[in-house]
Amino acid sequence: MKIITVKQPGGLDHLEIIEKTDPTPGQDEILVQWHATSLNYHDYLVAVGVIPVPEGRIPMSDGAGEVVAIGSQVTEWKVGDKVMSMFFPNWTEGKPTLKKTSAILGETADGCMAEKTCVKASAVTHIPEGYSYAEAATLPCAATTAWRALIVDGGMQAGDSVLIEGTGGMSIFALQIAKAAGARIFATTSSAEKAARLKAMGAEVVVNYREDERWGKTIYKLSGGGVDLVLDVGGGSTMRNSIDAVGIGGYIASIGNLGGSKGEILFPKLFFKHIRLTGLAVGSREMQQKMVEAININGLKPIVDRSFAFHELAEAFRYQDSGAHFGKIVLEF
Repeated sequence: MKIITVKQPGGLDHLEIIEKTDPTPGQDEILVQWHATSLNYHDYLVAVGVIPVPEGRIPMSDGAGEVVAIGSQVTEWKVGDKVMSMFFPNWTEGKPTLKKTSAILGETADGCMAEKTCVKASAVTHIPEGYSYAEAATLPCAATTAWRALIVDGGMQAGDSVLIEGTGGMSIFALQIAKAAGARIFATTSSAEKAARLKAMGAEVVVNYREDERWGKTIYKLSGGGVDLVLDVGGGSTMRNSIDAVGIGGYIASIGNLGGSKGEILFPKLFFKHIRLTGLAVGSREMQQKMVEAININGLKPIVDRSFAFHELAEAFRYQDSGAHFGKIVLEF
């Protein structure tokens, strides 16, 4: 079988395709033949060497594929089942702990950029009904993050107002989930073309952050006193505006640092707006399973921007880095 590994010191020119013998599952493991993966910013940081990993690490946290062999003690799965990966393969349920979240697929543990890998039987979930492998591969990181931020931690209700930032995979899933739940959607983006697409998907108001540096205050006014929930993806470049945009008693989920890992926060605004600010990273198996159940009911379908082949991983990352995509980028193999 073929795998792609990260060679030190990292960089897109150091992603190496090699041949390896097919693995055999242990007693509590399943052998999955992966058919698709999708790109996340975390995967990009691993590939370029910003997040250091051991020599030969198999990258990519997202994967969807078919069970082709099972260990002697596995009862949950059978050969032929369609499954998808988990960002934290050891976090099945309950609150996050160091033990549950120390294994990260594609970083501290081998990921899905392989034709076949062995994983614990508890480290995958079913894919939604009627989904292709490429569609399912978009879900584990981005969609589970949006689901946790809005539904699990955010407690979003019908009629709430939600601000999503940008048009990456997590943000688009957040828009879709919030819209399906009956929320009002506010959004930011950098182009008129993307703004039109966001509005077509149900965004009530879209603000161009390149044209309006204080877009947080603009969202606050246009929403009639601030939004109820904000999904902040920029970190250092967006948190100040996110705090401006949220209403009194609102909730901000700090999810990413696309704009930098450091930034200023005006603490009096946190106090006197009674803001609940939470940092989160993806979610548990239980959360992912609940999300799949919801998708099976509401029929949500991911927005796939572009598909690449197995050997085009570096090219796919370069396209991701351009920022031209709307939704998810996938590889199919």
